[in-house]
Amino acid sequence: MIGRNTNPAVRQAGALNADRPVNLDTIERLIMSKHPDNPELRIVNDLSRRTFLSRCSACAAAATCAATGVVPALAATDSGKVKLRLVFTHIPPEKPTWPNVGYDYEGRKKVLTEKLRQACPNVDFLPATAMNAEEGRKLLDQDSEVDGYLVYMLGLWTGVGRILADAGKRCIFVDDLYGGSGEFLGCYAAARRKGQKVVGVSSTRFEDVARAVRIFETIRALRSDVILDVLNRDPGATARAIEDVFGTKVRQVTGDEINEAYRKADVAEGKKMAQLWIKGAQKVVEPKVEEIEKSGRMYVAMNNLMEQYKSRAITMDCLGLFYAGKLEAYPCLGFFHLNNEGKVGACEADLRSTISMLAMGHLVGRPGYISDPVIDTSKNQIIYAHCVAPSKVYGPNGRSNPYHIRSHSEDRKGAAVRSLMPVGETVTTIETNPVTQEIVIHTARTVANIDEDKACRTKIAAEVKDIDKLLGEWDRWGWHRVTFYGDYRRQVADFAALAGFRMVEEG
Repeated sequence: MIGRNTNPAVRQAGALNADRPVNLDTIERLIMSKHPDNPELRIVNDLSRRTFLSRCSACAAAATCAATGVVPALAATDSGKVKLRLVFTHIPPEKPTWPNVGYDYEGRKKVLTEKLRQACPNVDFLPATAMNAEEGRKLLDQDSEVDGYLVYMLGLWTGVGRILADAGKRCIFVDDLYGGSGEFLGCYAAARRKGQKVVGVSSTRFEDVARAVRIFETIRALRSDVILDVLNRDPGATARAIEDVFGTKVRQVTGDEINEAYRKADVAEGKKMAQLWIKGAQKVVEPKVEEIEKSGRMYVAMNNLMEQYKSRAITMDCLGLFYAGKLEAYPCLGFFHLNNEGKVGACEADLRSTISMLAMGHLVGRPGYISDPVIDTSKNQIIYAHCVAPSKVYGPNGRSNPYHIRSHSEDRKGAAVRSLMPVGETVTTIETNPVTQEIVIHTARTVANIDEDKACRTKIAAEVKDIDKLLGEWDRWGWHRVTFYGDYRRQVADFAALAGFRMVEEG
């Protein structure tokens, strides 16, 4: 058994003032000067600075959004700022209506605009006022390049919201409570019934508005993302639908190309990765060090390809290629590490799961866990089982949970992961079908890490509300599901609405 190390240097670095600009070299010198003999820190210091920089960027984003409670994106993109038309709707203040005659609409607009710009620095808000349907139509004529509309209903009645929704525009309708409530309720209900791309926010928590706006950032980010799909066959209709619906590029990489990248990968860097994983593990069971080093080299190969193609997501026909003797090493530990550092490593060339992980990474800042679920009706439980799982389920800057390094379960070869994930927490499980434009979802509460030699290594059991209902969708969606720590039903529903997808609740 190999014990887990804890680093006092990490605690010291974490105590740095988040509000003060910090130089990367300064942090490195500070840590190494205080702990020059710590072998784990030497490994981390020798590794590529890419991971360190990406995590520092995520920390800065977290500090920016802390005041609103909005989760930052896992990694920055080159997609540029979202452009949202910020539409304030009300009739002239001298007319009696909600909120009241003589209401200071202009003062309220200034307050809300400033709060939005503070909460959402990656969004370019373009304020405008529309007091009737005709003014709403004029906005449509001039807004050919905006990503969508944030409609703040400050008063009654204008008809602007229905004009924008009926034009097929992506809209967030916000009720400024006790101001636009009547118009919001009717307008939002009509839009939902028609299946229009509209999200509604009626809440005293300003963070709920900021979270809804974040969906526009996710949609825009997906347009600049690239998924590497490693397989020796046609990626099929799902790949084409991902490109058509989300704008995400799916770049096919053959088995020969990944193996060539493996042969070119730095052997020493692969060994350092292996040592990092071994030292972090609670124990190593079957794999020899040499096998884990092969996994480390595969991680380096995958990361190099992702940099070459400017991608933050990779999925691979790992079982097909490995069973056929056409893959140098399993990618399981590499996927484990990619997911921990805020990228996406997805199993079995599963593009549905990959796009689910990519979208949710932008939306909630946490990695997904692909699984082949098992149902135990006697305990009202679903058991999420797979040989890849992250150990940082709360995101790159969250705390880690223990993990074991095991062999891959089915063939008892290579190196894989058993992650002992947190229990007593709500998880959200989804799968996305870009072809039918649907997202399936259920929530559950984790109760146990199952210790069972059969089937995949990681097995986290969770209790669901309706186990019988959960049995009803597997023929349409396939076996895989993707699980995220946290209750994200609202975020998924809103993302589905703005993306033009139907959400299917399966349990």
